[in-house]
Amino acid sequence: MGYRTLLREHRGLLGIAFLAMFTSSLGQSFFIGLFQAPISARLGFSAGQFGSAYALVTLVAGFAMLRLGPSIDWVPPRRFALIVLGSLLTGVLLLTLSPWWGLGLLGLGLVRLCGQGMMTHLGNTLAGREFVAMRGRALGLVSMGIMLGETVLPPLMAALLVWLGWRELWWLFVLVLAGLWVPLLARGPWPRAPRQRPKRGQRRDGPRPFRERRFWCLLPLLMILPVTMTGLFIYQARMTEDLGSTLGVYALALTGMGLAKLPGALIGGRWVDKLGPVRLARLYLLPFALALVVAIVIGGHLGVWALMVGGGLAMGAQESIATSLLVRLWGAEHLGTVRATLSACMVFSTGVAPAVLGVALDLGADFSLVLGGMLAFLAIGWTLAQGVLASPAAQATDA
Repeated sequence: MGYRTLLREHRGLLGIAFLAMFTSSLGQSFFIGLFQAPISARLGFSAGQFGSAYALVTLVAGFAMLRLGPSIDWVPPRRFALIVLGSLLTGVLLLTLSPWWGLGLLGLGLVRLCGQGMMTHLGNTLAGREFVAMRGRALGLVSMGIMLGETVLPPLMAALLVWLGWRELWWLFVLVLAGLWVPLLARGPWPRAPRQRPKRGQRRDGPRPFRERRFWCLLPLLMILPVTMTGLFIYQARMTEDLGSTLGVYALALTGMGLAKLPGALIGGRWVDKLGPVRLARLYLLPFALALVVAIVIGGHLGVWALMVGGGLAMGAQESIATSLLVRLWGAEHLGTVRATLSACMVFSTGVAPAVLGVALDLGADFSLVLGGMLAFLAIGWTLAQGVLASPAAQATDA
């Protein structure tokens, strides 16, 4: 079965997961960053104060994911989507209408939690749990929802800001999303939850990833891309200066990264189904590792392009590989719990990574040395994961 057959036979469920991923754009950093100045002005924050507040609500959202994310294993997905959408709408209204900065900050936190956090969680969990033989392809397809948002929304929002204020633009986007969600909520092929809700006072059954050694051994491998790419995005000016390139070249390379995510997702999803997530987990970071070597050794415009394109290929493939691997190791019925834990760890790490890199750069480290540290981190993460990838639980159905 290819992508065309998959779309024809399961377009309803894939449409729900794809729309969830696209809706997550509302809480993604790239979207909020487009409106940083007017949001800061409305809240009465300076640029530095907004950055600190943004980091704070992001970390709080990560803790909330640990608590709320596992509920998708026993809350029916349709009800889960309704709750998240309602909370997301509340967050938008608080952010755009509240006269008090405290409520506005609460709104920003809800947008981050329900947008980037819970909507992405919903889309990936549905695709990873409801498909078996075609899990890789399904995850590759729905991940394109985020790619669509990253590609289309920045220029579209910039163009519409000529006629609309930022608040009216947010309301318009919410209305468009509501028009897409209503028919799916009313008539969509929503699956059932795989488990029963734990009784009050009863200990939750199932895995506790933080207490498992294999989770900690696998975690660095899955966090390499979010951590390193966040550092490259935030310190783009220093990177281009030290590598002997320009911000104009970086902007073009960023477009190349977006285009590279598409074949990464589609080819990666197909290979996950054919070769298994365990084999792909050992190989998918190779383009980014080669890109780091090119940037360190050669630098210049070629180094910047290599980092963006190599990172884009690996990022496009990661979600289908990571989610399929979690299902392989912990089972589809516990995917919500394990994925929520992984998502929270990624939120924490991407909040801490810029601070660590900033200290290194302030101490006088050249960006080539930073890239060398990223390559060492990649090698350590890959090595730590090998024991888990070679375990009987990982290999059982790969044969």
